[in-house]
Amino acid sequence: MSLVPLSLVVVAALIHASWNLLAKRAAAAGPAFVLAYNLVATVAYLPWVIWLLATREQIWSWPIAFCFLASAIIHLGYSLCLQRGYQVADLSVVYPIARGTGPLFSSIGAFILLQEPPTWLGVLGLIAVVIGIGCISTQGNLAAFRQPKGQEGVRWGLSTGSLIAAYTVVDGYGVKVLAIHPVLLDWFSNFLRLFLLGPVMLRNPAQMMKAMQGHWWLAVGVGLFSPLSYILVLSAVAMGAPLSLVAPAREMSMMIGAMFGMLILREPVNAWRVGGCATIIAGVVLLGAA
Repeated sequence: MSLVPLSLVVVAALIHASWNLLAKRAAAAGPAFVLAYNLVATVAYLPWVIWLLATREQIWSWPIAFCFLASAIIHLGYSLCLQRGYQVADLSVVYPIARGTGPLFSSIGAFILLQEPPTWLGVLGLIAVVIGIGCISTQGNLAAFRQPKGQEGVRWGLSTGSLIAAYTVVDGYGVKVLAIHPVLLDWFSNFLRLFLLGPVMLRNPAQMMKAMQGHWWLAVGVGLFSPLSYILVLSAVAMGAPLSLVAPAREMSMMIGAMFGMLILREPVNAWRVGGCATIIAGVVLLGAA
């Protein structure tokens, strides 16, 4: 992967970790928060979309429309699946499996569907990133996997990881093969999610407003930064960077999030977290050299 696409992925990882800090503070708001930040993103990025449609020729087709719809459905399914997993199982089980298997499945999908040739450096980098995620997330404590809800957490984690891989491959296909501009793909996906989730949430608007009390500014932050981080990732793919390398490289956000936790939230520093961060860095270096 060349320097410019890798730099975009690194910046995207930094932004991704930043908006996740905001999203964690609004976890109690649930689907109402998802709808709120999707609304913010749709409104905030509309001028950019209008400018692109006015100045850039975009060929429209049924495959492109299907890509928009598939992306919206899979992204929404991912959000709801992850939330459900957190409701029935421990975060320490669901999260590492979801974030670890996501890039793994994405790379396999890129090898098979996009016919990207695997390289030894790329495969070693992918393995290092997955191991680093496991070290940071579990901190060496695998007891949660042996508890009664552990297996349920594994199932939801695998389901979430599969959806991460699915939207990564679908969106990668959209920008790489169908030549959809990353901003247009992300915006139309967000826009369609409003129509998919909105009718469900607006059945009880009073309950939604109650859930969002004190969380609106957080929704603004996530709505602005979440699309930007993903647009940068899709831009790296559009520049020709292999999706099989971009998918694991963007998981640097896991390392950055751990560093934020240690430096900003004063979470305890231990050998597992430090080792996990170092392993992810080594993995990204390998991906950059692949």
